[in-house]
Amino acid sequence: MSECIFCRIAAGEIPADIVANDDEFIAFRDLHPLAPTHVLVVPKRHLRSLDEIEAFGDAAAGRMLRFTAAAARSAGVATSGYRVVSNTGPDAGQEVDHLHWHIIGGGPLGGMV
Repeated sequence: MSECIFCRIAAGEIPADIVANDDEFIAFRDLHPLAPTHVLVVPKRHLRSLDEIEAFGDAAAGRMLRFTAAAARSAGVATSGYRVVSNTGPDAGQEVDHLHWHIIGGGPLGGMV
């Protein structure tokens, strides 16, 4: 989708501070971090949100989870701890209509909400 910012980042059309990258997924630092480390994990295939995960397939969903853990290690937060969040829909605060996970860490995070 040419109008989707995450599709454009995944295609290399928009520069990003990339943490991890493979054929299916890309992880890059958030431009407006909520913590010292804030990385977004995005599938290169466009899906609007976690609510469409069935279209992704079980194998790809499992690979995305493994890629997310590897990206957290690459970002340097695996040892101290991190949070993984996916906002789904407007009530949850989803700002970009492309499935993505936030890896948030790099210091004490406090409560969940």
